[in-house]
Amino acid sequence: MNTIRIEILNPKAARLLQDLADLDLIAIEDTSKNGFASVLKKLRSKAKSAPSLDEITNEVELVRSRRYAKKV
Repeated sequence: MNTIRIEILNPKAARLLQDLADLDLIAIEDTSKNGFASVLKKLRSKAKSAPSLDEITNEVELVRSRRYAKKV
């Protein structure tokens, strides 16, 4: 299966594509729904457990300390 991204400039083209999809010649996927939230959901589904607030805070502080240590 080949996947291509098409930017529709004219509404008539959208109707033509929908007609092709209705004939099961092509499949249309709305990519606007597949943004950051879906990637995050996919990553979270693979995780065994979510980090606690303390773990997140510690990690953020660690990264910040490394970043600011390089600037000095």
